[in-house]
Amino acid sequence: MSKNKEKDRQLAIQRYLTGESPKVIYISLGYSKRWFYKWLTRYKSGLDEWYYEESRKPHLNPNHTEEETEELVKLYRLRLYNEGLFCGAQNIRWHMEDANIHPLPSVRSISRILKRNCLTNRRTGKYESKHIKYPVLKSTIPNYVHQTDFVGPRYIKGGDRFYSLHSIDITTGRCAIEPLIGGKKGTVEALWNIWNRLGIPKYQQLDNEMIFYGSPTYPHGMGKVIRLCLAYGVQPYFIPIREPWRNGVVEHFNYNWDDKFFRCTTINSISELREKSLMFEIKHNTFYRYSKLGGKTPIGYLNLLNHELKFPPQEHLDFNNLPKPVKGKYNLIRFIRSDGLLDVFTEKFKMPDIVHYEYVKATIDVKKQKLFIYLDNELIVTRDYKP
Repeated sequence: MSKNKEKDRQLAIQRYLTGESPKVIYISLGYSKRWFYKWLTRYKSGLDEWYYEESRKPHLNPNHTEEETEELVKLYRLRLYNEGLFCGAQNIRWHMEDANIHPLPSVRSISRILKRNCLTNRRTGKYESKHIKYPVLKSTIPNYVHQTDFVGPRYIKGGDRFYSLHSIDITTGRCAIEPLIGGKKGTVEALWNIWNRLGIPKYQQLDNEMIFYGSPTYPHGMGKVIRLCLAYGVQPYFIPIREPWRNGVVEHFNYNWDDKFFRCTTINSISELREKSLMFEIKHNTFYRYSKLGGKTPIGYLNLLNHELKFPPQEHLDFNNLPKPVKGKYNLIRFIRSDGLLDVFTEKFKMPDIVHYEYVKATIDVKKQKLFIYLDNELIVTRDYKP
């Protein structure tokens, strides 16, 4: 833009301020009415350099991908790769769509992200992120970690609906199956029954279903499952939101349960469902052999480790009136995105820049009434948190 045009704008406004008619001004300078009022508006904006032309470049580039979306694409690609699944752009988009990711990038955008990050070629061995560490619970002794998840709803002959609650001891591979008829209201009692067969774990790893944590209206209230766990010294461990593969062992078992039990077993009644579920559980634990266990069965591997298990007492608390715990800890793993917010059961906490695009572990200490935030086992933030 030439300086003459800038001077014309300044001159037009100077003449206007002296009381000259706008029509006379823009006609004498050879401009239109629209031109004059555009620069009058710009002058009234209060900007010191109002008479300079602004860039016509769009503020938003429709071809630019948000950093958060790019990180999600890389995480989904990593997950599919490590599971040995096809990890191309189309499959990544399908999995993001299943997880209700919004906005959902196009296949072409995902392809550009993969190319930009050199993720278009398969590597030898499993790809491990060099930048994002995930706080995995490493289990080497029986009942150190139980992964727990629901399957359902499913239907038996006659139309009865049920959910099936599954727990897996990560170290030994032992499973426990508890059908819940109708809905999930009996989750606490079902978990208690599972502990009576598998033993009590140190960590109970769960996803973020509301039945597991309580109510989003009262995020500090501690739902029944959390209260039961803390009453018996168990630490709930909630995986990241919308990342079900973090519960990969029980997710794999869910597939086997569907494929080798539910789809190929005739079930005519609720009592038959309970009986046959228990039979499948015993069969799995007693006869199924796993390469990760050195070819041994789950029970055989447990016997080899010769580890004493802890079981619940014969008498238990009233499941409908579980008291609010006064001690114990529960944990949440969260991925901090570009907004820098930590989600604790819908309650948001602002995090420092150092944890953006990182996984953190949030530990709530009930006795101390504190919320501790860890990045790679290093304490980053401490906040008051009254359950």
